[in-house]
Amino acid sequence: MKLLSFKNRIALNYIVGTGLLVLAVFSAIYFIVKLTVYNHIDENLNIEVQDHLKEIKVENGVVILMDAEEWEEREHNSVDVNPVFVQFLDLNKKIIEKSPNLKNEKLVFHNNKDHFQLFDTKLLGNKIRQIQVPLHLHSKKIGYLIIAMSLSDSSKVLDNLMDTLLVTFPIILLILFFLARFFAGRSIKPINDIIQTSNIITKDNLKTRIPLPKTRDELYTLSKTINNLLNRIEDAIEREKQFTSDASHELRTPLTVIKGTLEVLIRKPRDSREYEDKINYCINEVDHLNMLVDQLLTMARFENQKHQINAENVYLNAVILDVLTLNSEKINSKKLKVKFDAGQDYYTYSDNFLIITILRNIISNSLKYTKDGGEVSVFLSKEGDRTICRISDNGIGIAKGDLEMIFNPFFRSNYTDHPEIKGVGLGLSIVKRITEQLDIQFKIESKIGVGTTVILGFKEEMKTIS
Repeated sequence: MKLLSFKNRIALNYIVGTGLLVLAVFSAIYFIVKLTVYNHIDENLNIEVQDHLKEIKVENGVVILMDAEEWEEREHNSVDVNPVFVQFLDLNKKIIEKSPNLKNEKLVFHNNKDHFQLFDTKLLGNKIRQIQVPLHLHSKKIGYLIIAMSLSDSSKVLDNLMDTLLVTFPIILLILFFLARFFAGRSIKPINDIIQTSNIITKDNLKTRIPLPKTRDELYTLSKTINNLLNRIEDAIEREKQFTSDASHELRTPLTVIKGTLEVLIRKPRDSREYEDKINYCINEVDHLNMLVDQLLTMARFENQKHQINAENVYLNAVILDVLTLNSEKINSKKLKVKFDAGQDYYTYSDNFLIITILRNIISNSLKYTKDGGEVSVFLSKEGDRTICRISDNGIGIAKGDLEMIFNPFFRSNYTDHPEIKGVGLGLSIVKRITEQLDIQFKIESKIGVGTTVILGFKEEMKTIS
C-alpha cells in the first residue's frame, strides 16, 4: 500500500481538525435554527391558548366555548402558512367543538402528556406541534382545550437547511484539502530543497549547501542544522585527507632515507667504521619510524572509536618520576635542570596507561624544546576538587598565532626556525583527544623566547588509598 506523501498527510490532518470544527459549527447552526423555529411556534401556541381560554363564557346557564362569528372571523377556516387547529373536549374526552380547518379530522388527546406540555405528533401524516390544557370555569373543570400548529413548513425549512449543510460540508472539506495541500506544499518547499541538495552531495562534492528559508521558523533551523552538519562532515573529510597525506609523507621520508643510505653503502666497499655509522643512522631512522607508527595507531584508535577506559587509582607522583627517569638520558645530554615539587602524594581515578601517555608526551616536548642548560619544572598542587599538574620550561616557546593550530595532526610550530629539533607533530593531538575523553582540564600558555607552561587538571581519586 502506497503511503501518503508528507504534503498530503499535513493536508489530511488539517482537514480532519478543521472538518470537526466545521461539523460542530454546522451542528450548532442547525440546532440554533431549529430551536428558534420551535420557540416561535411554541410562543404562538401559548398565545393561542391564552386567547381561547379568555373566550369561554356562560349564557342562559349554558357554557359557550366560542361564538360562531368568532370562528368565521378567525384564520382557522382559511389557508395559512402555519394553520392553527383548535379542539374543545369535555371531561370524557369527547369533542364539543373544533375549528373548521380540521374538517373530518380530529386532534388526538395524549393521556401520557402533561398539561401545558408542548410536543410533536402527527395529523394526516404531517407533523404538528400540539399542546393540551384543562378548561376551568369558576374553578370547576369542564373539559380540555387542544391547540396545534402545523410543522410542515418548519420541517421543510429545517430539512432544506440540513440538506444544504450536508451538501456543503464535503465541498468545504474538499476545498480545504486542496488549499491545505497547496499551502503545505509551499511550507515544506525547504524540505524538497533538502532532498534535492542531499541527492547531489557526494564525498567529492561537499560544497553544496541547502538554501535557507526567508522565514526563521523550524524549517529554517532544520536547514541551518543540516548545513552545519555538512560543514562538520566536510571538515572531517578534509582533515582525514590531510591526515592521510601527511602520514604518507612522514612515513615515506624515513623509508626514503633508509633506502638511500643502504644504496650508497652497496655501491663500493667501505671500511667498518663507515658501515657502522651508516647502520646506526639507519637504526635511528627505524626508531623514528617505529615511534611514528605507534603515534599514528594511537591517533587512529582515538579518532575512530572510544577507547576503553580501565579506571583505577593512579599515583601521579610516581608516574611523573617514572617519565623523568625514562628521559634521563636526554636530560643529561642537554644538561637540563629539572625540578619536581609535589609536597604531598597526589592521586587521580583514571586510566593509568593513558595518564602515562599524556605526561610522557608533554614532558618529552618540554625537554625537547628547551635549549641546552635550560630548566624544566613540574609542580603538583590542589585547586578545588582537582589536582593541578603544571609543567613549565624556558624553551623556545610557541607563537601566539600557532596556539590554536598545535593540536592539529602533523602541525609543528617554529619548525622552519629550528629544523634541528626532530618531531612529527602528533604528540599534542594525541594528548588533546585523551584529555577530552578522560575529562582532564588541558591548557597551554606560551610565549616566543620565554617558554611554555602546560596545565593539567585531574579529577580526584574515587577510592581511598590505604
